[in-house]
Amino acid sequence: MAEIEDRNIRFFLYDVTHDLMRHGDSHLNATICDLYDGEDRYKIASQMMDETHELFKKGLLEFSKKGNLTEARVTLSSKGKKLVLAEKAFLFEDTINDKNLIKNEDIKSKRLFYSPENQYEIEKLKNALQEDNLNKIQQRLNDDGLPTGVAILLHGAPGTGKTETVYQIAKETGRSIVHVDISEAKSAWFGESEKRIKKIFTSYKNACEINQKKGEKIPILLFNEADALISKRKDDTSGSVAQTENAIQNIILEELENLKGIFIATTNLAGNMDKAFERRFLFKIKFENPSKEAKASIWMNKLSWLDQSTAEKLADQFDFSGGQIDNIVRKAAMNEVISGNKPNVDELHSMCKLEKLDPNSSTLRIGFGV
Repeated sequence: MAEIEDRNIRFFLYDVTHDLMRHGDSHLNATICDLYDGEDRYKIASQMMDETHELFKKGLLEFSKKGNLTEARVTLSSKGKKLVLAEKAFLFEDTINDKNLIKNEDIKSKRLFYSPENQYEIEKLKNALQEDNLNKIQQRLNDDGLPTGVAILLHGAPGTGKTETVYQIAKETGRSIVHVDISEAKSAWFGESEKRIKKIFTSYKNACEINQKKGEKIPILLFNEADALISKRKDDTSGSVAQTENAIQNIILEELENLKGIFIATTNLAGNMDKAFERRFLFKIKFENPSKEAKASIWMNKLSWLDQSTAEKLADQFDFSGGQIDNIVRKAAMNEVISGNKPNVDELHSMCKLEKLDPNSSTLRIGFGV
């Protein structure tokens, strides 16, 4: 291991590797005590906790948990695993946590309704992500010296079907989804958030490589409601929180630049997105509230007992998103379970009137009787 000349540092790396192969990460303090005595222990502990130690500077070691010295755990980074374990490194690479993995077979097929413009863009996207087409596209981009990753932004008002569209794209293209919980990606420990974001992309990259070795389709990496991560940069002088958020953005921008898989972000606030992200997204699809015709189709699809005329009147009278119509449908189902009867049109109207909290909202279109 010519990359590391100091014998004690090599032993430290071997000790951490031994722990990795047996049971996972290493207790930092215990490992230091095994290898160092006296003042050296404090010196090495300080370097480790400050991440100025050679193993951290070379990117071979990383914290799996930090906190203080007695709590801290370390393990080999992806680079460290490749250095020490060579071709066997993939056996110990970080992969996607099952709780964040939505398997293709668990996604329920749903019929979605779009404007003609959205329908065209989404069909084009689905075609691009079909396995044969994606392989050809990535090969062509690679031959032309261009980035091969596909980054997609779905933006628009809440309840317009952005997230469900990702699910249906995954279902129709035979892919699973790695769903990132944005709140879990943030940590109370300063500097931990950046590592968690980096780890998400590293795990996703490893999962893609493993799937390709198995001949399986790569999953979609989904950052749902990504407003907080791709919003306009803050002034670094405004505090540590702003510095952390800017550092996270830098990591995401770098990862998107080197992306080899499929990344989809959804946001309700595209207008607040930092300009640096715009060129990183190959597809940018804006979701509008459904047209009157689309809303009527949604009503009839969700409540099959509605006739065309009633569905059109509901679409005309109430300016709802697809998500808001879903809420009414759920209330109707609850009403039917409790009373044993389907709600009548007057009851549907009452549910619709109560859907928005703002008494001055334009949910009910002026000029149409109820």
